Amino acid sequence: MTTIPERFAADPRTGSGLPDAALIEHESRMVGELMTELGRVIVGQRAMLERLLIGLLADGHVLLEGVPGLAKTLAVRTLAGAIDAAFHRVQFTPDLLPADLLGTQIYNQRTGDFTVQKGPIFTNLLLADEINRAPAKVQSALLEAMQEKQVTIGGQTFPLPELFLVLATQNPIEHEGTYPLPEAQVDRFMFKLLVTYPARAEEREVLDRMVALEEPGPERLMEPSRVLTARRLVHSVYADARIKEYVLDLVGATRRPADAGLAELAPLIEFGASPRAAIFLLRAAKAHAFIRGRAYVTPDDIKALGLDVLRHRVILTYRADAEGVGPDALLGRIFEAVPVP
Repeated sequence: MTTIPERFAADPRTGSGLPDAALIEHESRMVGELMTELGRVIVGQRAMLERLLIGLLADGHVLLEGVPGLAKTLAVRTLAGAIDAAFHRVQFTPDLLPADLLGTQIYNQRTGDFTVQKGPIFTNLLLADEINRAPAKVQSALLEAMQEKQVTIGGQTFPLPELFLVLATQNPIEHEGTYPLPEAQVDRFMFKLLVTYPARAEEREVLDRMVALEEPGPERLMEPSRVLTARRLVHSVYADARIKEYVLDLVGATRRPADAGLAELAPLIEFGASPRAAIFLLRAAKAHAFIRGRAYVTPDDIKALGLDVLRHRVILTYRADAEGVGPDALLGRIFEAVPVP
């Protein structure tokens, strides 16, 4: 049975209770089976698949950035099939309208009334393919759904399903006909994942699979209700006060690097991470601990997910760009400097 180390035990002063470690350990096996099923269809890309599962368990939207052909769309579609979730894919284009995504009002000549025709956003998993190709009006329409889990059509507000995630892709090498995502929207994504090329052995396996008569598909392992049950367990995963202080130290160092002994980084950072970064980092760390069968968060959970949670929230200056310093390199120095509890 997974137990909570003494140094991460509940603080009697806060009254926080311990989670059911045995239940979490038992339920986390479900995630292991789901990961195995995804791996049966997707070759390699284990880090991407694990982050997609963490986003699912921690209720966080995911932004996938990578060149075409890296199985980003296939991974999302496979995940939806494995959990028997409703799935819609929307190809974002410069001429896309908010109504194409949210829905619109349709006039009924027989009754003389307007009825609402709901759009593809009313689903469990929404794949926003090449999200940076859509103009500002579409991006702003998506904001309400991502944050509030509701959609307004013609003055009426409609709730989205409890299990609702936006999994978006964008191409980093093509800029013609694209619109940079507004910072307010980027901040709504829990993760920004950089999807890279597979290893040679993995690519050979892809070739062997894709020339077969039938491409492999996922088996349904669970229903959305089971995912929501797992989410509640993830919420109960214990995070010690020192873990929370560690998260705040990391996020604070992106805003005031001099406080962490990194004064030389101050000219390279224009804006640090938002408070939402700390919330998402802790929630993601709880899900990371859960899928490993642990009922408590450790600093390793924070460090494992730190880059994916923070890289799109730190805005660098022109000087950083001129010196060739990217967000990952800068954040790596922050993680090295901030003391680990």
